Amino acid sequence: MRVVIVTESFPPDINGVSHCALQTARQLVARGHDPLVVAPATATGASTDTTDTLSPCPVVRVPSLPLPGYPQVRVALPSRRLAAALSAHQADLVHLASPFVLGARGMAAAARKHLPTVAVYQTDLGGYARTYMGMGEATAWRRIRAVHAAADRTLAPSTAALTDLVSHGVPRVRLWPRGVDTDRFRPSRRDAVLRRELAPNGELIVGYVGRLAPEKHVELLAETCALDGVRVVVVGDGPSAGALETALPGATLLGRRTGDELARIFASLDVFVHTGPLETFCQTVQEAMASGVPVVAPAVGGPLDLVVPGRTGSLVRPGDAAAVRDAVWAMAADPELRAAYGAAGRAAVQGRTWDAVGDQLIGHYEEVLAERPAVAA
Repeated sequence: MRVVIVTESFPPDINGVSHCALQTARQLVARGHDPLVVAPATATGASTDTTDTLSPCPVVRVPSLPLPGYPQVRVALPSRRLAAALSAHQADLVHLASPFVLGARGMAAAARKHLPTVAVYQTDLGGYARTYMGMGEATAWRRIRAVHAAADRTLAPSTAALTDLVSHGVPRVRLWPRGVDTDRFRPSRRDAVLRRELAPNGELIVGYVGRLAPEKHVELLAETCALDGVRVVVVGDGPSAGALETALPGATLLGRRTGDELARIFASLDVFVHTGPLETFCQTVQEAMASGVPVVAPAVGGPLDLVVPGRTGSLVRPGDAAAVRDAVWAMAADPELRAAYGAAGRAAVQGRTWDAVGDQLIGHYEEVLAERPAVAA
């Protein structure tokens, strides 16, 4: 099967869309399929039509500009390279990862060539519009609906996201969750030396991992920072990094970490906290669970499918700093509870590998192609 993956973000970018697109490409290559990635050019000006170091397949980079106020996000400019890539690759199917700008153009190009499309919904763009502009949510949803309604199938990462899409009039929606690397993220990576570096007085280590941006509301950890015997550790970068150094007194900000180093940090936490209310899935929650770490997360969106209150962690009211603090404090006082939550979390994700999720994705592709026999032939 020849698949063109059109994605709004791809490594070296670090975010959920980028990670999922990379894993999709890897799963296709591992099964003997032939993917090609089309993505915005990076900030370093990566050349087009190149095989990126991190990618298992060729990558076509189209010109892009940084999003004003958020330079880590690149927005693709109009380019003929997209349509040319679809033709040159002789695609059987087009996979659109979180389509909005480049993905919308990919949808239009696929339609002109009568190619079937699978659109993966991954970003709560309505919520982002509300966060960054204070308005425009309805406009964002009109755009989402227009793009996804043109797809042969839309894949939602969680029950909450699926419900949201259907309620906004998006047709042909199916559930497709995300996988987790249970070999990289595992409890045995817990590191006593690292723990002494982060908490020299034996404090309980509470961690956040993710982008540091307004929609993530990492400042909600401020009250947790004030707890006796607790050390807050923040991993990631983004436009809010500078402000968080002031907003989280006593916290340790480690910046961007990746790979095995990130896995070592995850496993060395005592409690993982996610604070953002706009997660359609929340991959870092799943990585914390794979690492055997109990989780505190907002009771909204993707975490509702991942965290079982009283078994793998706690779900709290979104935006409530005191609720986050209290949930952390309850776990701080009970090491046996933390251990039980961590073990249950690890067990819960054992079957959620990328291989298993890859099988599900191929199944969606095959069903879509079967509905378009002329194209499949």
